[in-house]
Amino acid sequence: MKVDVVLGLQWGDEGKGKIVDVLANNYPVVARFQGGPNAGHSLHFGEMSFVLHSVPSGVFRKDAINIIGNGVVLDPIIFREECEKLEAIGVPVRERVVIAKKAHLILPTHRILDAASEAAKGKSKIGSTLKGIGPTYMDKTGRNGLRVGDTLSDNFVERYQTLKNKHIGLLKQYDFEYDPDQNEKEWMDAIEYMKSFNLVDGEYFANKKLKEGSRILAEGAQGSMLDVDFGSYPFVTSSSTTCSGACIGLGVAPCTIDKVYGIFKAYCTRVGSGPFPTELFDEDGEKLRQLGHEFGATTGRPRRTGWLDLVALKYAVMLNGVTSLIMMKSDILDSFDTIKVATGYMVNGQECDTVPYDTYAEVTPIYKEFKGWNKDLSKAKDERELPFEFMNYVRFIEKEVGVPVSIISLGPDRDQTIVRE
Repeated sequence: MKVDVVLGLQWGDEGKGKIVDVLANNYPVVARFQGGPNAGHSLHFGEMSFVLHSVPSGVFRKDAINIIGNGVVLDPIIFREECEKLEAIGVPVRERVVIAKKAHLILPTHRILDAASEAAKGKSKIGSTLKGIGPTYMDKTGRNGLRVGDTLSDNFVERYQTLKNKHIGLLKQYDFEYDPDQNEKEWMDAIEYMKSFNLVDGEYFANKKLKEGSRILAEGAQGSMLDVDFGSYPFVTSSSTTCSGACIGLGVAPCTIDKVYGIFKAYCTRVGSGPFPTELFDEDGEKLRQLGHEFGATTGRPRRTGWLDLVALKYAVMLNGVTSLIMMKSDILDSFDTIKVATGYMVNGQECDTVPYDTYAEVTPIYKEFKGWNKDLSKAKDERELPFEFMNYVRFIEKEVGVPVSIISLGPDRDQTIVRE
């Protein structure tokens, strides 16, 4: 069988959790392949809401196995807290979640390093979630990291202490107060909890499932415009958030990738620093923030808001080989009389339709305006109920990007979703 990939096409926070939950009913296996607890995938079922940071969003589907892949970095403390909340509402996480032994561990000192590094940047802050993600990936690529499977070895505590001491040495370059033993006991207790799960050789586990005929849904975190290689560097995350990251983060071959679902909001948001060409600083921007509840699921920070950016969207579609678009939060635009879409840029006085290399370039969006639909979309159950002005907006996006919009989300609940034929 094949691997289908769901990923964000903007700067994260596109609504991946809801869509993975909706799609997971068709997949016996759901897998996270990169990122860590900087993810905040929000799910809503009637009166219940839940935010997942490390556990794949298929965990609420009783027949789905959920893999935390080797490309993920895992904080045992956050993982335990998340799982205990799930267990408290009756979700048997130990039956539904397996963890790749090659996934790297976030140590308490990784979080301290993250905070110290961000504080030292002053006005040049990247906007880190301070979860220790970056320092953990640095240890991974520097071949110093600790992995989930290492917790099973007799000398694990010794290896932990060695890495901790390395971090303490690095912290000497910062003017930053900290407690080197902060959260250490809680972390070690959480390690024991994590060891009660099925720890697997993730690459063999995933490929065995494929050979047995199971289709896998690979769940991305963050967004394509935050990819470490192709995002707005250095204002990016520390992992490969594009489709190719699914192969690296799960140990599956490129030829196994089939469908690629690209998720985008009907407008744009971004958390943290970095370029955002269509950012709004007026009443429309604040209206988007309030109506869309645009505050970070992980950090609680207000998100920056702006109109849809087709230059960035087409770039992300190209990078990922997207086969189907999924448009989120369409209902947030219901009360706008005029809706704008960026179709090009003026970059340093020159018109262009590509994302510039220079992160610090002076970029002014070129807009096309659309008449708003001024109708509540949230109760629509069928495409035929959607107003002409809205469908005109959708068809324009499809034409410009060259990929069909196969799913339209009209609210946070599972049921507020229209799947187009």
